[in-house]
Amino acid sequence: MILQVKGLTKYFGGLAAVKNVDFTIEKGEILGLIGPNGAGKTTIFNLITGFIPASDGKIIFKDEDITRVSPPYKICRKGIGRTFQVVKPFANMTVLETVMAGAFCREASAKLAREKALQVLDFVDLYKKKDFLGKNLTIGDRKRLELAKALATEPELLLLDEVMAGLTPTEINEVLKIIAKIQENGITIFIIEHIMKVIMTLSHRIIVLHHGEKIAEGAPEEVAKDKKVIEAYLGEESNIA
Repeated sequence: MILQVKGLTKYFGGLAAVKNVDFTIEKGEILGLIGPNGAGKTTIFNLITGFIPASDGKIIFKDEDITRVSPPYKICRKGIGRTFQVVKPFANMTVLETVMAGAFCREASAKLAREKALQVLDFVDLYKKKDFLGKNLTIGDRKRLELAKALATEPELLLLDEVMAGLTPTEINEVLKIIAKIQENGITIFIIEHIMKVIMTLSHRIIVLHHGEKIAEGAPEEVAKDKKVIEAYLGEESNIA
């Protein structure tokens, strides 16, 4: 067990964005997180990575209670990396410099950070664009850069927040191959995605949120047939299963 979430709750004023959510992630698996917009998915990512404090509940990472650990860089150093739903690359930094910023999480020298960044850029197929400025990248390359920056921190658990949103079918297939390679390298993945055929194919298990509460959990084929999930999110016309 690499992550355990118990009774996780977050209130914003009187509104419960996340309410009493429990789940676990096994080392090496890919866990999917789906639900309507506003269901609390990104809030859960923000709670796990220390960007906002939990109102209640516990987050246990590798047997350590990290519920109150902040700021986020301390969570990153413990081995949890993430991407963000809205990609905002450093406009006037090169691709290489941006990934080096992530590598400095582990490396003390610029030489070692550069070597690590170059390895990661090759891994995500951005090596040829290492000298491009962030502001000049396409959305597809910005998504890869976001992924590379997170990988450079050497995470054991990687949280991916809609890393395929806005991509073409060809770009989606390329990112899927990268995610498969990431998992083959022993990194555990927790992924939010709205492209259902992708999440259903990629995930070993899926959690479904609705109004901040977990309404279903199980294998993709089980979740796709769950009446509560169909009513809340997939719709009656869904034939994903």
